[in-house]
Amino acid sequence: MTNAIEINCATGEVIERPLTAAELTQREADAKAALDAKAADEKAAADKEAKRQAVYAKLGLTADEIAALA
Repeated sequence: MTNAIEINCATGEVIERPLTAAELTQREADAKAALDAKAADEKAAADKEAKRQAVYAKLGLTADEIAALA
């Protein structure tokens, strides 16, 4: 969708217009930032789980013991 919808709450007027070049550029930058943040969150979660598994392995816990801790 490359249109902006503007609604005047006082009059109820609805205006649909194409996005400007600056708005399109900002939209693309925002989308890239959101993808980068999601990737960083997923990497952090994977790193945290890897560390947790390393601790369990170091302690010599069985799968049943790990499940009991969770």
